[in-house]
Amino acid sequence: MNGRCLAACSRLATDKLAVLLLVATLAGCAAAPARDDPFEPMNRASYKVNEVVDGHFVKPIAQAYVNYTPKPIQTAVASFFGNIHDFVSIINDFLQGKLDKAGNDMGRVILNTGFGLGGLIDIASEAGIPKGNEDFGLTLGAWGFPQGPYLFIPIWGPTTVRDGTGSLVELYMGPVGYIPDVPLRNTLYGIGALNARAQALSAESVALSAALDPYAFIRRAYLEHRRYLLYDGKPPPEKDSQ
Repeated sequence: MNGRCLAACSRLATDKLAVLLLVATLAGCAAAPARDDPFEPMNRASYKVNEVVDGHFVKPIAQAYVNYTPKPIQTAVASFFGNIHDFVSIINDFLQGKLDKAGNDMGRVILNTGFGLGGLIDIASEAGIPKGNEDFGLTLGAWGFPQGPYLFIPIWGPTTVRDGTGSLVELYMGPVGYIPDVPLRNTLYGIGALNARAQALSAESVALSAALDPYAFIRRAYLEHRRYLLYDGKPPPEKDSQ
């Protein structure tokens, strides 16, 4: 897998952690309506492939990282990649006209980069500055582009046509992609993907063990979380059709 795909994994895996934490507060976890998943047979097959690849290779590496890497280093790595996401969020804040969020994210990047050792220390969160958490998939949604079918891609994880397109845009516009040193760039992509997968470990072990149908659980959790973010935490009542 090339570096740009690893970056996408990093972002989506980070979303997965937030998804699983959010869904724990939902009233139920029934499967999403069939209209959201017209390719369900193919997606379920992809999910099975992902279980094998992730279970035998990716997850053990992430677990070893959590078990044997000093916690201060893990925290610094998570802060560093969180700072990169804040930079991407600034672009999307402006594209969506969310100037308050743009101001917060700019403040976060300036504070954490300038005084937090290049983003290794998350001073902004300690100061109470909220994260914007915007991305190009959400920008496309704010511009009126339809969600499109749900997709599950091995290693990549859950997504939709709209979010997948947004992730590809982010790969080419994110700051890591402009690093001219290819080995360094790919190393950062790899560390970012590892960090994101490691952050998802604790949440998924609790959530998926309680789900009768893990595939449907992940689908519903992902779609609910993305809808929650699209409407800044205040989604309107769902309609029977989109």
